Amino acid sequence: MHRKQFRALIALNTALLLALAAVTLAPPAAAQAGRARGEYAMISGQIQGREESAIYLVDTANQEMVALIWDRQRNNLLPLGRRSLS
Repeated sequence: MHRKQFRALIALNTALLLALAAVTLAPPAAAQAGRARGEYAMISGQIQGREESAIYLVDTANQEMVALIWDRQRNNLLPLGRRSLS
């Protein structure tokens, strides 16, 4: 390996290490500052009046639940509702 390539590789690794340190040590975003890290459970269940089943995500740390259904035409999850469990 040539000396120039070796120096360039060391410079690249140093830059990547600094970027990783900046992302890891950065303070949390303002929206996340007052919220605890979530602990999630996921359950599926029927919805009255609909053919589709729902996915219920329960965040036990923040006492919240979100219901989602799969939209086959758009290939994504659609939120049905959110509830506070506290």
